[in-house]
Amino acid sequence: MQHQAVQPARIHAGRVLVIAPHGSYRSSAFIQAAQQQGIEVLIASQGEYSIVSEFAKGLQIDLNDEQQSLEKILQAAEQQTFTGIIGTDDATTVLATRVAQELGLPHNPVAAVRIARSKDQARQCLAQHNVRIPDFRIINTATALDAQLEGVTYPAVIKPVALSASRGVIRVNDRAELDAAITRITAILQDELQLSEQQRQTLLLEQFIPGKEAALEGMLYGGELDVLSLFDKPDPMDGPFFEETYYVTPSSFSAEVQAAIKQEVQAACHAYGLTEGPVHAECRINEEGIWILEVAARTIGGLCGRLLRFGTGHNLEDLVLAHAQTKRIKVGAQEGAAGVLMIPMSEAGILKRVEGLLDAQRVPGIEEVSIQIRDGYELVPLPEGGSYLGFIFARAETSVQVEQALRQAHDCLNIVVAPLWKVKI
Repeated sequence: MQHQAVQPARIHAGRVLVIAPHGSYRSSAFIQAAQQQGIEVLIASQGEYSIVSEFAKGLQIDLNDEQQSLEKILQAAEQQTFTGIIGTDDATTVLATRVAQELGLPHNPVAAVRIARSKDQARQCLAQHNVRIPDFRIINTATALDAQLEGVTYPAVIKPVALSASRGVIRVNDRAELDAAITRITAILQDELQLSEQQRQTLLLEQFIPGKEAALEGMLYGGELDVLSLFDKPDPMDGPFFEETYYVTPSSFSAEVQAAIKQEVQAACHAYGLTEGPVHAECRINEEGIWILEVAARTIGGLCGRLLRFGTGHNLEDLVLAHAQTKRIKVGAQEGAAGVLMIPMSEAGILKRVEGLLDAQRVPGIEEVSIQIRDGYELVPLPEGGSYLGFIFARAETSVQVEQALRQAHDCLNIVVAPLWKVKI
């Protein structure tokens, strides 16, 4: 499908459907971007009783019933045409693709999105296409484990196949740690009622790959990958859990390494069959080359999409809205550097308060400190949890200065947490 190149001033008005889980970080950003572009937005979600008007007044669907949700959305499309369909998060990408397919709008093959959504299918697909990935095996927790775990090379990483945001991802260094991790992940999955029984029983066990980590944000146009931004992750990602913290751009990797990262992500997209829309990829880089950890058919999570303005000159949401309407905004790198810290939850309990916010905001280079969890709410760290306490954004002349500013601002914060006592019945 051809994408008409447009200047960033305005995208022609239309009506876009944004399918989002209730509480998604991405929804408000898409709503704001669409309003600025004169585009009408309808939110499809499970937000009937939401205090956010766009959710409460939007199209109420059950994300656990894909077919019923598809039919309800198609009925709404008969009343007023949609010019684009956007799925904001992992939980909505398949449904968004099916809707777009039915309406003849830009979309990936549904099978390709399902592969990208499932870690076990993704690994099998990449292995078949000779894309460099860790050695892996698929574990079924409903059957005897001894035979399945025989000959495991340590260190290894064990993870669910259908959760995101690093939930349930654990590094293990021996059999005892692996057994404990499987027990812990199994307990996490028992509460995920939206997953099928097979998804709750299936784990991915793979080789731990040492090295530096990078994240690529891209956009596919007819199978061609445009790199929007490449982020360094300066904190070591060695486990035992794999919480995202610092993202800094532009990347410090050489031009040759950056080109190799793009090539490997493009190869993964081709293997899956992805051809259209946003792509978020996670890679490990070491002396052996580029290792694909994940390629998702969606944008970057959380509020981190704000960084794309520094890499492209445009908001990420503007680029996605344009693509959804078969338009292509010309992008160009901006001067300077930018970064974000996803403030980690280091302690479980009840959030009492966050001290030092003004001091953090005054650090040179800091543009915003945003706390996303209110006082009195429960903090659940990884591997059980999957959200962030908040975000710190910085901008400076160099990536080194950005990282320094983020670390200094984080040091200013004192997160006061009270213990949570749960009564066992």
